[in-house]
Amino acid sequence: MEIKIFTVGGTIDKIYFDEKSTYQVGKPQVERILKTARVTFDYHIEQIIQKDSLDMNAADRQKVYDKIGGCDYDKVLITHGTDTMVKTAQKLSNIEDKTIVLTGSMQPARFRDSDAIFNIGSAVGVLLSSSPGTYIAMNGRRFQPDQVRKNVDKGIFESL
Repeated sequence: MEIKIFTVGGTIDKIYFDEKSTYQVGKPQVERILKTARVTFDYHIEQIIQKDSLDMNAADRQKVYDKIGGCDYDKVLITHGTDTMVKTAQKLSNIEDKTIVLTGSMQPARFRDSDAIFNIGSAVGVLLSSSPGTYIAMNGRRFQPDQVRKNVDKGIFESL
């Protein structure tokens, strides 16, 4: 079994620059996480864009849509910023014959207390156990794109 992993940036890939007191989206962290976990399935990673999801626009979402719709894989994992993940998932929800799962994290993957490792592991489980469709995997749960929202105050995703 092979899965395709697309990355678009977001908090999961952010790096903190102490001298600037700012974050910037860095290289995708998903490969490091999967290697550390010693997964036994084949995967291929491709970066589509490298942005904070708040900076994504309609053209960026169309680029993501075109890449996912045009890829030969039927199992697709996307690491994405959490602020507009729902919007991108809704855009992708009419792609047929693929299982698509979006995930991200509230803290950068490089942080010791990040939820990134757990969310990627959960997303892989959702990807491998779900029928074709588009899903969001966050906080140990699987959500439909039109039935979820990010609760900023609690730092979680929740059903509508």
